[in-house]
Amino acid sequence: MLADERFHRYQFPDVKRDLMAGITVGIVALPLAMAFAIASGVKPEYGIYTTIIAGLIVALLGGSRFQIAGPTGAFVPILLAVVLQHGYEDLLIAGFLAGILLVVMGLFKLGNLIKYMPRSVTIGFTSGIAVIIFTGQIANFFGLRGVEKKEAFHENILELIQRFPTVNSYSLLTAVIGLLLLIIIPKIAPRLPVLLLALVIPTLISVLFYPDQVESIGSAFGGIPQGLPTFHFPEITPDKIMKLLPSAFVIAVLGGIESLLSAVVADGMTGKRHHSNRELIGQGVANLVTPLLGGIPATGAIARTATNIRSGAVSPLSGVFQSLFVLIILLVFAPFASYIPLASMAPILMVVAWNMSEQKAFMHILKLRSGDSLVLVTTFLLTVFVNLTVAVQVGLLLAMVSFIKRMGNQLEVEKVLPDQRHGEQVSPHPVNAGRHCPQLSIYTIEGPLFFGAADRFERTLTRSIHHRPKVLLLRMRLVSLIDATGESHLSSLISDFQQQGGVVLISGIRKQPLEMLKKSGLYGKVGPEHFFPRTGMALRHGLTLIDREKCGSCHHSAFRECEGWHKSRETKREMAVPD
Repeated sequence: MLADERFHRYQFPDVKRDLMAGITVGIVALPLAMAFAIASGVKPEYGIYTTIIAGLIVALLGGSRFQIAGPTGAFVPILLAVVLQHGYEDLLIAGFLAGILLVVMGLFKLGNLIKYMPRSVTIGFTSGIAVIIFTGQIANFFGLRGVEKKEAFHENILELIQRFPTVNSYSLLTAVIGLLLLIIIPKIAPRLPVLLLALVIPTLISVLFYPDQVESIGSAFGGIPQGLPTFHFPEITPDKIMKLLPSAFVIAVLGGIESLLSAVVADGMTGKRHHSNRELIGQGVANLVTPLLGGIPATGAIARTATNIRSGAVSPLSGVFQSLFVLIILLVFAPFASYIPLASMAPILMVVAWNMSEQKAFMHILKLRSGDSLVLVTTFLLTVFVNLTVAVQVGLLLAMVSFIKRMGNQLEVEKVLPDQRHGEQVSPHPVNAGRHCPQLSIYTIEGPLFFGAADRFERTLTRSIHHRPKVLLLRMRLVSLIDATGESHLSSLISDFQQQGGVVLISGIRKQPLEMLKKSGLYGKVGPEHFFPRTGMALRHGLTLIDREKCGSCHHSAFRECEGWHKSRETKREMAVPD
């Protein structure tokens, strides 16, 4: 393990720093582990198992020095949906399948691709998740009785409204005390473990002053066992794989995104560099092993990773120490966890939801009133009212359509004329209506010629050359790329023009578009001799192909520019002036 480059220049005194950081993170992670597990619809100990096992494996096999893995709020809606629809056993299978997908993504080096997830999509579903987590804790905050969790958001809200008359004043008092601690302690004593204090102090108050008046972990789940569960491989069948694969895919993608975002944050705080594909493999292995010991899906946790760094962590050993610390707490203090009121965990999750809601970024994108705003709102609403799987898929689709539309609008086709003031160049200004040469047409094409702009390109150019000149010169220096659809439309245009007896010249074409034309055979159809590095050279060749006598009797308004250009050629030495 010490041969790992993440331990480069690691010295014995660094062990103490990692130990203290690991204990600090463990104190933060323990209440979150139980809270996220309960919010996901499973027993609190499953969150603890996840923190121990996933935290250890990611620390040993991941691609970041400082990554802390475990259950996170981002997974709550998708895990709760799986539990409500299929049960806890199938949740383990979904997590196992997600682990396989993450390993495959890492092996195929897809780590960098995940970074291209549109921000409007990530902010949209993150804000939606925050709303679901926050509203999901209202019942515990007020101590409502008989509340049944449902799949649909609006059904859960109606259930809360119907059960609101059953408010438990003791639960409300416990939750308010915890909320005040979460707000006040960071302001007056930021170094204290606020999450642990917000859990312990309300618990002590409820036990000492009004015992058995609020629902606790013991009364709701029967307490927390001491020790890890035995190894258990879930029963996986082809039917279950097909049924759970969509959820597993979302878990894998969401886990990959959050892990890499957390690693990027760690890089920014420390100046180190993580290995994205190795990180995905580490997260994948963690999610393969964790379900076999009863744990739920895990990913890199940004807040816990940042706490790890601020606590002085030096290497992945801090993550190992965090897991060992939580394991010791489980072995020694598990019986006492039965007294923790659910009302004391509700404000913790509500504050987590508020912090992850990205309200400033949400409002910033919304104010843009652009395609990104539509993607943001759509993803947010689908996350809240449908499910995260549909939200991510539709959000990505809308983002791609919006991007394609914007890129398609970047393509410009402008007609230009020779410019006698600058030698063998063309005028940078578009030709006005009625000003054209009947024998030689020059067009500047700017932007990517791809499937989103190809039809517009062909229609624009077809309309512009309806008078059928003898020579068509296409200036393509500003065409960044051509895809198969763009090549097809260009080929159709050129074939139609050549069938009418015209000659096509192309100048300044870049490497990628040129390679595409060569592979498709269009390069040979146009003729290698009709490709020129500069427009001036193409113009000289084009003038040899037109009927010079017709130029003498030309009455078009473009004649003055054309004639001046001819004269400038006769009085100046030939030179190749770049476009």
